[in-house]
Amino acid sequence: MGDSTLKEMKNGDLEGENSGVAGGVEDMYGEDRATQDQPITPWAISVASGHTLLRDPRHNKGTAFTEKERDAHYLRGLLPPVVLSQELQEKKMIQNIRNYEVPLQKYMAMMDLQERNERLFYKLLIDNVDELLPIVYTPVVGEACQKYGSIFRRPQGLYISLKEKGRILEVLKNWPEKSIQVIVVTDGERILGLGDLGCQGMGIPVGKLALYTALGGVRPSVCLPITIDVGTNNQKLLDDEFYIGLKQKRATGQEYAELMEEFMSAVKQNYGEKILIQFEDFANHNAFELLSRYRTSHLVFNDDIQGTASVVLAGLIASLKLVGGTLSDHTFLFLGAGEAGTGIAELIALEISKKTHTSVEENRKKIWLVDSKGLIVSSRRESLQHFKKPWAHEHEPVKSLLDAVKAIKPTVLIGTSGVGKTFTKDVVEAMASLNEKPLILALSNPTSQAECTAEEAYAWSEGRAIFASGSPFDPVDYNGKVYVPGQANNAYIFPGFGLGIIMSGTIRVHDDMLLAASEALAAQVTEENYEKGLIYPPFTSIRKISANIAAKVAAKSYELGLASRLPRPKDLVKYAESCMYSPNYRSYL
Repeated sequence: MGDSTLKEMKNGDLEGENSGVAGGVEDMYGEDRATQDQPITPWAISVASGHTLLRDPRHNKGTAFTEKERDAHYLRGLLPPVVLSQELQEKKMIQNIRNYEVPLQKYMAMMDLQERNERLFYKLLIDNVDELLPIVYTPVVGEACQKYGSIFRRPQGLYISLKEKGRILEVLKNWPEKSIQVIVVTDGERILGLGDLGCQGMGIPVGKLALYTALGGVRPSVCLPITIDVGTNNQKLLDDEFYIGLKQKRATGQEYAELMEEFMSAVKQNYGEKILIQFEDFANHNAFELLSRYRTSHLVFNDDIQGTASVVLAGLIASLKLVGGTLSDHTFLFLGAGEAGTGIAELIALEISKKTHTSVEENRKKIWLVDSKGLIVSSRRESLQHFKKPWAHEHEPVKSLLDAVKAIKPTVLIGTSGVGKTFTKDVVEAMASLNEKPLILALSNPTSQAECTAEEAYAWSEGRAIFASGSPFDPVDYNGKVYVPGQANNAYIFPGFGLGIIMSGTIRVHDDMLLAASEALAAQVTEENYEKGLIYPPFTSIRKISANIAAKVAAKSYELGLASRLPRPKDLVKYAESCMYSPNYRSYL
């Protein structure tokens, strides 16, 4: 390949509308700009061939290599003689996975496939998203994190521990891919509703980034999962001889802040201004602190605070078709006042103020929060953490959730407590006595931590509740009618949100982009979905949903002057679709 060809590929028309640059990243070898039937060269450091090619998950096709490819790439004899199509391989894999009875075995089979044959893994996940999403993400990924030490095989992602202090830039350079666009990072302190899992939290960034690719079309090679290991306060892990992380109590205060500061600076230095850093499953005190410290200097997004808020707001906007009125006509009561609860509450207040041209402070008064000590009221202000203070309204103290429901008379009840079984029969019945169609969102993950089950919500409200949860529930048959519970899953939002940011070259996240994502998701709910009581569209059309979210987020970014990829493409939905990674096999020269 001549220098001029390489130069052309490097400097090709990357800005124009027809640039099929998957995930919006410079594509040096033209791999993703090639059409589906155009042959490409499987470059690694040199042309991958023979045994090396079969061990390279990005290019390996297993028994799908054609006779011609087997001759051209020294594969003759290294594979059995049969040549299978990708469709047949997919059919075999899904059957194999269905044969496992234990969900964790299904998870391990999927991870093995990802390490062996990347395109087949993503094709399987995209084509069977309803069935496999709970396996690679919540709820099964929670169990995988708890047992990560014993199921650990090949390391995925980067582990940055206190041992690497002063050398983080050097560690980032060890990662083989140089053009990274999205980093999902955790410190493992608050994994789902399972608590401190330390270094074993790596399953979360790995799972999230698989969804960035499968659901949002962001190319896998530009995604980097990272775990920051500052120790763990989980004694069980510290005593476990197979624990894979640092065996020490968590570093806090200045030591923690300095490590995070070095990490954030190194990431920007190594990958530039437009690297999206998604914080994932940090404990409350660090999550709010990191977001407020870096939101003005880096392109950062906290999925627990902002992603959850955006997906819940989308469900609330969509539910207005079923319950009537506008958002400002409703009264909201939260159980849980951590990252998710306060994040959702703030975004609801922001959306109401945009729609009614009133102040955010005024609209916060429609939203009430209950924490472990009861209703958050003004007499408690002095003892509250800073992120709870905006929600301390004038009211006499109320201890229990049931009493809060009776006193506040909410139309919407939202659970973000991380504690299961807290929406009791009395609570749901009280909501049903106050409202014709009570809106009940039991959002805590995994399934065991849900505030109530779908079955309980429908039975206790006599089939009148509109229900959505964080983890999936099966349809419920109540009094001869089938109710389909919605799933307020962040996977609806963050993949499309990330794609919109990448394809527009956005340099900072603005709250208006979260509102745009919520409105774009709510707009995808069809009449047919509403008839089933759904307030979210089905996951089967998630790539179309993600393209629409990406387009709306990018449009808002251009409007705010935060996008750097110019000129702005005329049709942003089409452009988003053209940027999406396709998992279909390529034919090799």
